[in-house]
Amino acid sequence: MKKYRPTTDSRRHMSGIDFRKVLTTSVPEKSLTSGFRRGSGRNNRGRITTRHKGGGHKRLFRAVDFSYDKYDVPFTVRTVEYDPNRSGFIGPTVYL
Repeated sequence: MKKYRPTTDSRRHMSGIDFRKVLTTSVPEKSLTSGFRRGSGRNNRGRITTRHKGGGHKRLFRAVDFSYDKYDVPFTVRTVEYDPNRSGFIGPTVYL
């Protein structure tokens, strides 16, 4: 866990995750990434219809299999990777 410097009263009690200690790789699995385009407040003609949306850093989409149909299959987690589109990390697995 990472502790923050007490520069304000609320910051005094904050803590977070130190990403460098958790992640096992800094480069994502190339075969699982693809292009990702956010709507960013635009309609089908490309015009801004919702104000104050957009900007930010360009992100790659990671393909994650959410189907829970693999029962009693042994696997190992290959790496722990950062995913900019989710609040948690992802771990690509290898079936044994």
